[in-house]
Amino acid sequence: MTKQLPRLALIVAAAAVLFPFLALFSAALQPQSNLSPGLSWPSDPQWGNFATAWSTAGFGSLLKSSAVIALGVVPIALVLATLAGYGLATMQLKAKGPLFALLMLGLALPYEAIVIPLYYDLDSVGLLNTYWAVILPLVGLFMPFGVFWMRTHFESLPKELMEAAAVDGANSWRTLTRVLLPTAVPALTTLGLLYFMWAWNQFLLALVLIQDPAMRTAPSGLGKFVQQYGKNIPLLSAGTLIVIAPIVLIYLFFQRHFIKGILQGAVK
Repeated sequence: MTKQLPRLALIVAAAAVLFPFLALFSAALQPQSNLSPGLSWPSDPQWGNFATAWSTAGFGSLLKSSAVIALGVVPIALVLATLAGYGLATMQLKAKGPLFALLMLGLALPYEAIVIPLYYDLDSVGLLNTYWAVILPLVGLFMPFGVFWMRTHFESLPKELMEAAAVDGANSWRTLTRVLLPTAVPALTTLGLLYFMWAWNQFLLALVLIQDPAMRTAPSGLGKFVQQYGKNIPLLSAGTLIVIAPIVLIYLFFQRHFIKGILQGAVK
């Protein structure tokens, strides 16, 4: 019996994750006249609810805006986090400790507290109502965790790798790009997936800093959709599934790399 407990625990955990998705999917297929779908599977699934939600909310442009922001944030944030993490892990800097501690304070910074200053600062430089108004703040907000993640990875590598590269005459840049980065693929993949999910799901910054309806992101557009169709549970469920579908698909595609990166950090 004790041997089956881990398996039962995994089954319970999987059910706890899958059950809300199944309930949401069942609600999305109910007739729009059903204001209390419950958990029963509909006798006549209304697949047209997805098409109605797509056209009514304009999810095509919403998903495009979210993709532009997420794909803009990920590469910039990955490059900066990798360089900063490499420098803090391998280079001898006098202020390395205080600098890292100051950077880690960013993990405790609630970004809601800086939305208003950001609004006026971006307006003064003409970036308000542009994708950069969300991309640049998100890159800065993601830096503390990204630097911590990459610093931990580089510190876990054997020092012999860098010593051997130095003996061969490699400078810091060549050591990073030719020796250390090939070992960082799982860590970078995991960090990139986290960055993509966080950027995709961003709601408040996109809502405040991009007020042009044509450039609204999927989560902020879904918020407006909820205000308009708050009582139409099937249509809201269909819209919610449309918004979260890209995240789920990307995670399923990269899940092996994601888990490998998490386990690599845990083991080392």
